[in-house]
Amino acid sequence: MSSSGTQVEPCRDGATILIARLALATIAMLACAMPARAMEQITFPSRDGTALTGWVVKPAGPGPFPAVVALHGCSGLWRASGGLSARESDWSARLVAAGFVVLLPDSFRPRGIVALCNDRERALRPADRASDAFGAADWFASQPFTKPAGIHLIGWSNGGSTALHVAGNRAAAGPRGFRAVIAFYPGCRVMLKRDWHTRVPTTILQGLADDWTPAAPCEALAQQGGARFVGFAGAYHDFDHPDLRLRERNAAYSQRPDGKVTIGTDAAARSRAISEVMAILRAP
Repeated sequence: MSSSGTQVEPCRDGATILIARLALATIAMLACAMPARAMEQITFPSRDGTALTGWVVKPAGPGPFPAVVALHGCSGLWRASGGLSARESDWSARLVAAGFVVLLPDSFRPRGIVALCNDRERALRPADRASDAFGAADWFASQPFTKPAGIHLIGWSNGGSTALHVAGNRAAAGPRGFRAVIAFYPGCRVMLKRDWHTRVPTTILQGLADDWTPAAPCEALAQQGGARFVGFAGAYHDFDHPDLRLRERNAAYSQRPDGKVTIGTDAAARSRAISEVMAILRAP
């Protein structure tokens, strides 16, 4: 069981923000200097029986490597232009450079779904997607290049909500479960109404200014269920995106009367979140 606790990033002055931006620029240059790893397309069964497509990228060498299952958000895994979403691409490169093998399951296209962000009545719920995460863990457990008992789960937004459903499932702590769960800006109000408790060490990373998936229910959920909550002052939804201009968009489940939400990169929050994630993944 993870230790519960709340961390809130203090107010940031101009110098702090400048330092964070310089640090991110350095990280980006290092990432560009690293040789690209080819992504391998695989198919594997979700535990609900759906045949899913996934994309695997791993470090050089035979392994075994610690592993990360990475769950996309409500926009899906792919850009409209056809390329891998920038956030997932950025995190995959970073994790592989740190020595982790990454599996990105596509929960949408195999089910005929493009995106769900504007749908209030959704054909696929985060609770349903939990079967996909467990299916990905099953696949990793069968691979010779995966380190035993070394599988982690990260999810963003809709995928973050899915990660919390996984964390509360008894199977999460089983032999084909997860070492740790990290949920970026999930929706927590539904689970807050239930008797949710995490079965494995779980961290929620949330922007305190988020007007799509608000922070308060997630902080309360963490206190209720034994998770760790880390809040970032002034940060909105998608704060860890590598380069997303702060803007508004229409979205289902907006917390505002006009039906819009705010999304965009926050350099300081992104830098700190990267450090938080790496510390969790490298913990003994």
